[in-house]
Amino acid sequence: MKFRRILASVGWGLLAHNAMAQEVTLKVHHFLPATSAAQTLFINPWCDKIAKESNNRMKCQIYSSMQLGGTPPQLFEQVRDGVVDIIWTLPGYTAGRFPSLEAFELPFMMQSPEGTSKALWDYAQIHSANEFKDVKPLVFHVHGDGVFHMTKKPIKTMADLRGLKLRAPTRLTNKFIAMLGATPVSMPVPQVGDALSKGVIDGAVVPYEVVPAVKIHELVKYHSETDPAEPAFYTSTFVLAMNKAKYDALPADLKKVIDANSGQAASAGAGKAFLQADVDGKKLVNQAAINMISATELVQWKALGNKLAAEWVKEMNGKGMDGQKMLDDARALIAKYSASK
Repeated sequence: MKFRRILASVGWGLLAHNAMAQEVTLKVHHFLPATSAAQTLFINPWCDKIAKESNNRMKCQIYSSMQLGGTPPQLFEQVRDGVVDIIWTLPGYTAGRFPSLEAFELPFMMQSPEGTSKALWDYAQIHSANEFKDVKPLVFHVHGDGVFHMTKKPIKTMADLRGLKLRAPTRLTNKFIAMLGATPVSMPVPQVGDALSKGVIDGAVVPYEVVPAVKIHELVKYHSETDPAEPAFYTSTFVLAMNKAKYDALPADLKKVIDANSGQAASAGAGKAFLQADVDGKKLVNQAAINMISATELVQWKALGNKLAAEWVKEMNGKGMDGQKMLDDARALIAKYSASK
């Protein structure tokens, strides 16, 4: 009996050792090129960090530009269903599916990518758990200020937008562009370059971070920013999410590594990385072709933004949510974490 107990003890010890020594390769899928700021400044460093902190027992195999197939709006299903282990995407690419996060995509909400990303993480824990119950969210973040990149003329006033076809990323940004007088054209970032080069659209609203990935600096003549003292014209929300079964199957020590690189601090780090990406992207454009839309001009824009926010609150109420509470919480959290732009 004693000998059997010793063997059993040794057996359990070996199993525990094997579990601790387990090596894991995580398939990471996203829609931008490997040279994009999203990968070089955020996804690569995140993967390097979990490799280092796991003593190289947990590594990423990154598949950029939808190399594993599908379209950007299908990334969420891919990670939910276990086709891949981790995805990075815009929830807004599937319009109406993640309504709670849209509070952050309303006009003139975002004040700093780092602070607003902290706010978004906290907000999602309160209002978005049900929408992301089928995956394990690791990071929620936003990008920097949205900028108008135009082929024919700069945007200085609302009147300049009339009759133009303009790409936008999300449902609410499309609605707002229509309110401003332009015709919104919804498409993921990878399609923007081709649409600009063929004249399908007259311009696009994207942050400077996207400029090198889409070669916007080679395709447009004008870049119109909103007054930097004002909240951003728009931003988009992003999520880095993991397959739940993959996470649950990790040994405890590797779960701790994932947990240590998830949450509010990791979200803030992503926002900071995207702010740096804006700085890098802006260097590529013709500085003489940049103009600023004044705070005085933006007064009427913000009035329309408030109207859209009121419509959104009403829409959320119709879905059984407390739209006003969601909007108030988003604004309060952004103010809390964004001391300045």
